[in-house]
Amino acid sequence: MLILVRSIAFNLLFYLNTLIYLIIALPTFFMPYRAIIAVARAWGRANLVLLRLVAGIDVEVRGREKIPKGAIIVASKHQSAWETFALLPLFDNPVFIVKRELLWLPIFGWLMVKGRMVPVDRSAGSQALVAMTERTRIELADSRQLIIFPEGTRRPAGAEPRYKYGVAHLYVAEGVPCLPVALNSGLFWPRRSILRSPGTVVVEILDPIAPGDDKDIFFKRLQNDIETATARLIAEAKATSGR
Repeated sequence: MLILVRSIAFNLLFYLNTLIYLIIALPTFFMPYRAIIAVARAWGRANLVLLRLVAGIDVEVRGREKIPKGAIIVASKHQSAWETFALLPLFDNPVFIVKRELLWLPIFGWLMVKGRMVPVDRSAGSQALVAMTERTRIELADSRQLIIFPEGTRRPAGAEPRYKYGVAHLYVAEGVPCLPVALNSGLFWPRRSILRSPGTVVVEILDPIAPGDDKDIFFKRLQNDIETATARLIAEAKATSGR
């Protein structure tokens, strides 16, 4: 019951906090795009504070020193809505690959356009991959950190992975390092649930994969690196909390 009450309180404060930051962000329509990125990173940090104080969920980041400077592809495990804001403060100039439909949302979507998020039209088939590659090349040329979820959608903690080949295509086409990221957020912020269970979300930055590998070799290595580390983080959390 206590977890439920704390979860409801956090959810209400999360949306209130988001509304406040949307209002704060309005003047950035008339500023360079880096202004909205700065607001988004502050929004992410504020949400993490709320999570810790209200829901009892802390965060531990391992391997922060492995983040290269400049343009990279960040390939992150995706278990929860948590990483859509919590990864923002880790990077200087982050940009997400997002569903095109998100850009149609009033204010929030317009701000994503201002922040130069990369939209993907999932109904466009191979043409979507071509358009995405062209846009990501522009953003990476501006030394941005491109955050992509290789599975395309949230997967429950411990679920069988379903990686899509788009990340391998981008890796070969763009010629920048790829930074794998493992995490266990789904244990504390499960998808399709209002519950926020106390504990520590662990994010582990893995060794960057330098450009130049064969597409298939890269794809297998990326999945193996992320899944091996993620399984270890989940096992650690369960052993500690007795879940």
